[in-house]
Amino acid sequence: MMEFDQAQAQLAQAAQAITRRETLPLASLAGRVLAQDILATLDLPPADNSAMDGYAIRHADYQAGRALPVTQRVFAGDMPAALAPGQAARLFTGSLMPEGADTVVMQEDTREADGQVEILQAPRAGQHVRKRGEDTAAGQPLLAAGTVLQAAHIALLASQGLAQAEVYGRLRVGILTTGDELVPPGSPRQPQQIYNSNGAMLAALAEGMGAEAAHVLHARDDEASLSAAFARLLRDCDLVLSVGGVSVGERDLVKPVLESMGASLALWKVRMKPGKPVALAHVQGKPLVCLPGNPVSAYAVFTVLVSPLLRRMQGRGEIYPRVDWVPLRTARTRRDGREEFLRVRYQAGETPELQAYGNQGSGVMSSLPWASGLARLPSDTDIGDGTRVRYYDLRLWQA
Repeated sequence: MMEFDQAQAQLAQAAQAITRRETLPLASLAGRVLAQDILATLDLPPADNSAMDGYAIRHADYQAGRALPVTQRVFAGDMPAALAPGQAARLFTGSLMPEGADTVVMQEDTREADGQVEILQAPRAGQHVRKRGEDTAAGQPLLAAGTVLQAAHIALLASQGLAQAEVYGRLRVGILTTGDELVPPGSPRQPQQIYNSNGAMLAALAEGMGAEAAHVLHARDDEASLSAAFARLLRDCDLVLSVGGVSVGERDLVKPVLESMGASLALWKVRMKPGKPVALAHVQGKPLVCLPGNPVSAYAVFTVLVSPLLRRMQGRGEIYPRVDWVPLRTARTRRDGREEFLRVRYQAGETPELQAYGNQGSGVMSSLPWASGLARLPSDTDIGDGTRVRYYDLRLWQA
């Protein structure tokens, strides 16, 4: 069997970033991946301005008990006149600093009467002044290609006067479920049938990562149905995920169908539980990943094995999210040669810990919405209560 880390790395390298790019306005950038480095176009702030409501003075003019004449009132958006020695200017937060002024005294430390302001507390030179370029300077790096743009990044772009940005096109993911025993949710079901949960689940996982679930198809267990479905997915999609039918059983036809299409299929048995059978192929220059048919296994494999490949194809700069080490509140003995990925819930507190779902059977789907992440347990190792284990937070690994 292939070690988990090897399988994860090999899958992550199975394709490069897509080449499609598009230029979008700020309002359409959330969740998109920046396709080029962006440099600052101007200094921020563009001029010295006040960080407080107060009075601008020359620090050298301050004397205890001395009142200064207030010669102008400058609101945000006003262009102030130069400040002569011995004068003060009334400012408000964001007001430009008059030429000659170097210090702002906040209004709480002053007393104004009859056009004169008395400073009640000795100011520090340069206090409460936002200096030009102290945030960003024109020409310096602003955002790097591969950044997943969120509200904070979009605000930064807008502050530079940029109304649009070039991003990678949305990754188109095609999903194929297989099996004569599956029927669509909402349809009548016979006793020998089960509802198809994999298609909707994988589409939601792909969309949750900012990709487009371009097609969600189902094929019966016959070569003609599989061939037609794969042909459509490969024509329209950048990445294809299939579920089930890739083993060596009499009705497992995915492998021979893909080989008939010119694919070279690498079938792995990954040293992980749940989710041992995984396959990778390249067809028509596009990656195709075959996931195990059990929904819990497919969920786990997508989360920790397939998601790095999606991030790479999206053009992201970071493809492996953070993995934390957190104490696990259970004792387990591992003796089957596979690493186990437990469905767990993170419990915050003075000492954070992980609580494992009571039934870790691979068919227990109620564990999925309950869990906040997966705890990775090493193989052939006794895990005592409170042992720190690797924790894969679903908020990070499914984003």
